[in-house]
Amino acid sequence: MLYAEIAIVAVLICVNGLLAMSELAIVSSRPARLRAMIDRDVKGAGRALALGSNPGKFLSSVQIGITLVGVLSGAFSGATLGERLSVFLASTG
Repeated sequence: MLYAEIAIVAVLICVNGLLAMSELAIVSSRPARLRAMIDRDVKGAGRALALGSNPGKFLSSVQIGITLVGVLSGAFSGATLGERLSVFLASTG
């Protein structure tokens, strides 16, 4: 059961990282480069350009997701792994 709990926490951390990466990618993208990618028919470049030109709703959604995943991972790891870790630390002195 311990491995499943660690896996759940790891998945939540990865989801948090993906959300943070998507936020940073949209904020730091350069419109000129995205337009060049659209000219080369790069899939997703048009959507990225649209998100970059009006990022308000996207960034708000990403921030809500990051906050939610952070709260869930903290609550889950505190409730499941915290007790085991405290027992381990108490036994080591």
